[in-house]
Amino acid sequence: MSQVSASLQPCKNDGQLSAEKIWSECLKLIKENTTSLSYKTWFEPIKPIKFINNELTVQVPSQFFYDWVEEHYGSLIQKVICSVIGEEAKLFYLIQPDEMFSHDLPNLTLVQPITNPDPVRKPFTPHINLREENILSIKSNLNSRYTFDNFIKGDCNQLARAAALAVANNPGGTSFNPLVIYGGTGLGKTHLLHALGNHSEANGKARRILYVSSEKFTIDFIEAVQSDSVNDFSLLYKSIDLLIVDDIQFFAGKEKTQDNFFHIFNTLYHSGKQVVLSSDVPPKELKGLDERLISRFQSGLIADIQPPDLETRIAILRKKSEENQLELPQDVVEFIAVNVTSNVRELEGCLISLLARASLENREITVDLARDVLRVVVQNIRTPITIEHIQKAVSQYFDIPLDLLRGKSRRQEIVHARQIAMYLAKELTNSSLKTIGLHFGGRDHSTVIHACQTVDEIIRSSEEEKQHIQSIRKIIELQS
Repeated sequence: MSQVSASLQPCKNDGQLSAEKIWSECLKLIKENTTSLSYKTWFEPIKPIKFINNELTVQVPSQFFYDWVEEHYGSLIQKVICSVIGEEAKLFYLIQPDEMFSHDLPNLTLVQPITNPDPVRKPFTPHINLREENILSIKSNLNSRYTFDNFIKGDCNQLARAAALAVANNPGGTSFNPLVIYGGTGLGKTHLLHALGNHSEANGKARRILYVSSEKFTIDFIEAVQSDSVNDFSLLYKSIDLLIVDDIQFFAGKEKTQDNFFHIFNTLYHSGKQVVLSSDVPPKELKGLDERLISRFQSGLIADIQPPDLETRIAILRKKSEENQLELPQDVVEFIAVNVTSNVRELEGCLISLLARASLENREITVDLARDVLRVVVQNIRTPITIEHIQKAVSQYFDIPLDLLRGKSRRQEIVHARQIAMYLAKELTNSSLKTIGLHFGGRDHSTVIHACQTVDEIIRSSEEEKQHIQSIRKIIELQS
């Protein structure tokens, strides 16, 4: 981002401006130059500490948090700080977690599922009452827990959410008919479908709304055939104002069901009624479906949902922990978000397992406990390698105190170890040269460059030194 989209007159440092006031002005500009999700994830948690002599100090909750902000938003923050305070402005970070929150957890009750060994088959019963072909009532099957408010928006689902909201506000009145939302398992498709229906229902946008899975549609159709009530079945679906069908891929291979749905779809579409569908793949990739249906599905808007990115995963964990009335430590949130990447459902499952484990074993929620829980769910758990991890490994390998490694000492053995640590930090992390230098006594980037060049030369000239560095690297990677 080459420049800040808005500017302020530099503040006079007259000793009367508080850090809160300065940071508040900075946030106004940052908010205009970032997405709402990025702002909420990476800037709202930052706390202003003090403002003295054009120097603003802010607190961030973890090393991981600092590295990410500095790497991805460092230039933007610098421009904003200079815009608000003046060209002489300096920004300092205090890496310090908030005070630990209470970890009292709600009581959990484990219920053994009960199955009926001899289920009773019933003839199809319409979800509506009919009187002279007028519908008196209908059960929408919507789950009120799923709303747009508790659906976490990110780059991975932005189009799908925007389209769903547009349809919810004007069912049948947009060009998004049908609306098809597709994506892998556990990414939030069903949540979005229920949110769409609930929004329309709450705001009176559609009088007759029905959510149904394709499996339930198929079962009901078979029962209607067996009970000779296909006309009632068709009348029900053709009377709907907003029809939401989940997982249409399960229509594959069911020819009679597809034929019936084709006629229902046509009636609704030509009557100006709204159809919303979900699938695990785009309509053109659906196998075993009639070409007529695929053609209809492709006539509206097709929106995908991708696996959540890191920022969205962090936001989801925060939202879910709030719903459980629990404040998770920042390092635990980051650990889970980094390691659980496939889908939202797995992310929620890990969080529930963590809460249950902590409650049942009366343990505090820590990264170690989260690691134990995730081993059951995630195949390859990895802890991001940080500069701090590297410093500790080098310190232990050379038996040098950490404060000397990070400090100003010019003793040859300490300088040597420090240069190796800087070299490994550049090799094993995504941290900028500036960030690496700050972790070693506030040194500038040129010092880091010199250290890396020196170690490169040592590796080329000394097989023994090369072996030492490879050993340290293995230690670091095994600990992650």
